[in-house]
Amino acid sequence: MILQTERLTLHRWEESDAESLYEYAKDPAVGPIAGWPPHKSVEESLSVIKDVLNGAECYAICEKGSNKAIGAIELKLNGHTDMTERDDECELGYWLGKPFWGRGYMPEAARELLRRGFEELGMNTIWCGYYDGNHKSKRVQEKVGFVYHHTCNEVPVPLMNEIRVGHTSFMTKEQWENIK
Repeated sequence: MILQTERLTLHRWEESDAESLYEYAKDPAVGPIAGWPPHKSVEESLSVIKDVLNGAECYAICEKGSNKAIGAIELKLNGHTDMTERDDECELGYWLGKPFWGRGYMPEAARELLRRGFEELGMNTIWCGYYDGNHKSKRVQEKVGFVYHHTCNEVPVPLMNEIRVGHTSFMTKEQWENIK
């Protein structure tokens, strides 16, 4: 499955993406704010591709004309998210390599996954969250039309061995229909 936007190509993660994943996931400005530690090696990144970035709706983000993965975006379906137990709801998760911040790439990719979720996968609600202090993730959610739902003051972040404040937003299919 390959998805296209005006400036981006989204494709399923492949083992050959390990080096580019490592290039951006080793940056301490990227993973920790999203709840995971910086990658330590290409081998670790390969393991993450095999064991984490393997969801049915998980995509590498690439600039059009390049097959180099610069980030990840996923609709985490039932069984792969703790935000919902419903089959007609899922969670949107994402991150982007620091050199590509501020270009509007993540809202562009997020809109495409929202479209896919609502129009092709039959979702009625898509959830999205961010940890306190992750202003860039909050801004992406605001730009694409997510609506604030709640804050939880004690969210376990097991990969970082921390407890954080988490903010949760959502979008319904009806809301999507009104803004698309």
